[in-house]
Parts: sequence; structure tokens; C-alpha cells
Amino acid sequence: MTDPAVMIQTPTTTVASGPGKRVQVADKTLGRCVELVAVALIVLEVVILFSGVAARYVLHVPLVWTDELASILFLWLSMLGAVIALRRGQHMRMTALIDRVSPERRVLLEGFAASASLAFLLLFLYPAFEYAYEESYIVTPALEISNAWHAAALPVGIALMILTSVFRMVMTDARKQLLTSLVVTLALLAVFWLAQPMLMGLGKFNLVIFFVVVVAACVFSGVPIAFSFALATFGYLALTTQTPMVVMVGRLNEGMSHLILLAVPLFIFLGALIEMTGMARAMIQFLASCLGHVRGGLSYVLVGAMYLVSGISGSKIADMAAITPVLFPEMEKRGAKKGELVALLSATGAQTETIPPSIVLITIGSVTGVSIAALFTGGILPAVVLGLCLCVVVGWRYRHEDLSKVAKVPRRDIFRFLLIALPAISLPFVIRAAVVEGVATATEVSTIGVVYSILLGLLVYRQFDWKRITPILVETATLSGAIMLIIGCATAMAWALTQSGFSSDLAALMANVPGGSYGFLIISVIAFIILGSILEGIPAIVLFGPLLFPVARALHIHDVHYSIVVIFAMGIGLFAPPFGVGYYGACAIGKVNPSEGMRYIWGYVAALLVGLMIVTFVPWISTGFIK
Repeated sequence: MTDPAVMIQTPTTTVASGPGKRVQVADKTLGRCVELVAVALIVLEVVILFSGVAARYVLHVPLVWTDELASILFLWLSMLGAVIALRRGQHMRMTALIDRVSPERRVLLEGFAASASLAFLLLFLYPAFEYAYEESYIVTPALEISNAWHAAALPVGIALMILTSVFRMVMTDARKQLLTSLVVTLALLAVFWLAQPMLMGLGKFNLVIFFVVVVAACVFSGVPIAFSFALATFGYLALTTQTPMVVMVGRLNEGMSHLILLAVPLFIFLGALIEMTGMARAMIQFLASCLGHVRGGLSYVLVGAMYLVSGISGSKIADMAAITPVLFPEMEKRGAKKGELVALLSATGAQTETIPPSIVLITIGSVTGVSIAALFTGGILPAVVLGLCLCVVVGWRYRHEDLSKVAKVPRRDIFRFLLIALPAISLPFVIRAAVVEGVATATEVSTIGVVYSILLGLLVYRQFDWKRITPILVETATLSGAIMLIIGCATAMAWALTQSGFSSDLAALMANVPGGSYGFLIISVIAFIILGSILEGIPAIVLFGPLLFPVARALHIHDVHYSIVVIFAMGIGLFAPPFGVGYYGACAIGKVNPSEGMRYIWGYVAALLVGLMIVTFVPWISTGFIK
């Protein structure tokens, strides 16, 4: 999700002396301080939540304040992570247009993206401080402290992002283009402000202007998705309604404060741990010993390894990064082409979107109220169906593979590899059992996985590089901040759409779709493939999930079934070229030019679509094992 294909690259220059050097020092100092605080917050979250589980189920003395404290720290972690992501240029965005323009125009678009983001932050700073001031009168129930400790994360984070943006602009070497972009941004803001009287009389047509035209223009010009949503929502509420902006701050805070979403950074951290401790390598080694001697065997191993690793990390980038260095070199030795490998890797990214503890599953459960335990149970078998469809394509493509130089691994060695991998293979089942049996919540169970992985790395696999922990935690905070800011801005945007009456209009329209429930499912599949390719999965789900799930329920579609169908459709859009950023993420991790994988991926996309249709028209696959 934050691969080089979707990063904002801010050109900088090293200034030897004078004010420029002082700005560079200040920027570096600020960045380092924010990173260290974010690292400390992640460690505190793990300690607090794991202590809560241990106290409740081991000592039988529940700590009533752990969730509240974890929630307060989580908002601070999300905002500081967003600051780091902005400084590093790692906020999610679409670069399909930017990648195809001339270098000079690209610099202009980069400048516009930076200036548009800064414009929103400046406009939003005062309402954020106002919201924190109002929250200071509220006392939290468990800790009995002012809620300002929680709400202050918003204005502080926004102020730090403003400071970071200014530092990056001062240090840029493309000052002429940046000045042009700033002028264009200010001119657009002035036009909208002067047009307010006209906009007030347009009624619901403003939804098209702000949530279609403005969002599309921002997204395609490279403005990060979170800021695109935020600008459109702020403009709609400020220019066409009487809604105080502090209300938008409250909705953004609500979207970023769901405690269940704390599982996002913790599972990202867990995904990095399984790669560092050698757990992923042990699992892949066992699968390769079983299937490496058959035609297409290592491709089957890739499909199976992504299935297993997805069940642990919950992050597709972490999954791919763990598997690629282990499998790709050997597959290339056997004659596999890099384009074929990255195409299959991208396809397995879409196939494994529903394997618990998927971040997307957690997100859709938090915004729609669907049981996380039910989603964890319902997502396992559908992923098997799509995996089998991919294996059919693999079997066809590798039917003539030459295996004359590949030796079959003896059973004794296979058994030895199984014993080595067994502790790692057990982790997905430990995680699922802890949630389903009620030992821990979907948030708390991530800390069990973290502690389990640390113990395995230290005591079993003897691979634990303490020097890598801080960089891993910084990367965790960065990705988490980018994700949570999108969720917060998309929540505010979804609220604005609901208040406008759009949700009721959409429900009425979708309820009258020909074909009843299956017609609605087919349209949802098409819509989420498009949304997944343009907006990326999480913002698409946060934005449209609350709008479409009531319609699905009215048509008697099971919540879990609809969730699985929607997630797979979104995943196919996310990992399919030419717009899907997940595909470019796979190319970046595999160090392959995206054009090399284009000719190979369409067969896998077709297999995924066939599998999705099977899951769509056979609801039992998603709901058959739900209690």
C-alpha cells in the first residue's frame, strides 16, 4: 500500500550553510523526536493490552482502565504516524497520471499535491483546537481524567504536519514550480469561496461537485487519498451547509478512535516480526519440501505460503516482503520469468484478503458492526476457493516444466522441516482460537501474536536482531498513520454523504436493482473492483460500507457473505493493473518492471473472477462454518 509507486517524492537539496542548513537540522530533529515517541507508543500499547489479557485470564483480576488508556494512546500514535508518513512521502495516493507526464509537469503536480495538503491542514487547525477545548470539559469514565488528553492529539498532529510540510517546501530545489503550484491552489480556494452564494443554491448537485469532481481531480493529480477526501468534505460542509467545522473534527476523531482498529499497527508489527525471526522461512521451507518436485510446485508453494503468512501478519506488503526473498531466487533458477512471478504474487495478494487477521476484515467489522469473530471464520474457506482457481492456471502454465534436475526431498527431511515449521504454522490457529473462544478481542489477540513471535524468535529459531526493532516500529507507525488518516477522513466524508440524504437515495436505487439479491451482489462486485483500483481498499470500504450494508440486509444477504464478496472484489481491483496500487507494490518488492508482469497477470485475474463468482453464488462457502 505504501510502495515506491505510490510515494510522494519531494525533491530536496542539501544546503551547506545559512538558514537552509538550520531548516534541515530542525526537520531532522523533529522527525527523529516524532519517530521515537511513536516507537514508544507502540511498545506501550503492546504492554498495556497484553497486561489486560494476562490480568483477566491468568490472575482473574480485570484491569478496567486498559482499553481506555490504549484508546488515548492509539489516537496519538495515529496522528504521529501520519506526521512521519507525510515527512517520508508515504501517504497513499494514486500515481497513474503522474507517472505518465513529463518530468516538468510531474514536479508541478507534486507541488500541487503538497500545497493542497497544506491548505487543508491550515484550514483544519483551528477547528481541531476548538474540538480539543470542548472535549476538555468531559471526564473519562475509567481513568477520570480530562478527555483533552485524547482530543489534543488532533491539533498537535495537524500542527506537526504543517511544520513538516513547510520544512519540505523550504528545502525543495524546484521552487519556481512549487510557487506556481501554491498560486494555483490559492486561486482554486478563492474561486470556491467566491462561488459560495451560487453553491448554496445548487442543492444535491453539490454532491457531484465536491465528492465526484473535487475528489477525482485531487486523486488523479496525486494528492494523497486522505487529503483528497478531507478537502472535499471540508469544502462541502463549509460552503454549502451551516455545519460547524468542529463537527467534522469529531467525525474524523470517531473514525480514528475505534479501539478495534488498534489491531492494525499491532498486526503490521507482527508481520515484520515473523519475517525477522525466521518463522516465514520455516513455513516456506516445509511447503517447498512437499511440493518442490512437482510441475509448478514452487508456484503452488507461493500460493500456500501467502495463505499461511496472511493468517499471521494481516498486511499484504508484509506478506509479500516475507515470501519474495525466500522463493523468487529458486523459482528463477528453475526458469520462471520475473513477470510471471510478480503476476502470481500480485494475484495471491487479492486471493488472501479475507484470511484472518486481515486488516481489511477488522476495518469492515469496525465500520459496519459485523462480528469480527464471524468474519474471521467466514474468510478462511473462500480464500481456499480462489487459491484453487489460481492453482488451475498454474497447473496449465507449468504443464511442460522440466524437472529432470530437481530431486525429490526424502520423507525424513520433510518430517524434519515440519517439526521446524510447526511452531510457526501454529500461530494462525492460536490467533483464531483466541478470538473465537473469547480469550481475547481482535485487538488484544495481536499482542498475543507479538509475544508468541518474540519468544519463538529468541528461544526456538534463535533469530532476533535487536537492531532492526526500532526501524521496524517506525515503519509500523508510518503505515498505520497513513491508514488511520484515510479511515478518519473517509468516516467524515461518509457522514457528510449520509447527512445530505445520499445514503437513502442510494439505498432506494440499489434496492430496485433487477435480479434481487444476486443482481445487487453483481453490481457491488463491479463497483468495488473499480473503487478498489482507484481509491485503494480501506477507504473504499470505510466510505461505502456503511451505505451499502443496510441495503444488503434489506435484501436478506448475510452480513458475512456480503463482506467477503466486497473484500474480494476490492482486492481484485487493488491488485490488478493498470490502476491497482497493490500490483505496483508487488513489482516493487519483487524488483520487477511493472510492464514485465502485464502479459502474465490477466490469466490469474480471470481465475480470481471465476473464484469470486463461485463465492458470490454459493453463500454457504462464506457462512457454512459460522456458529
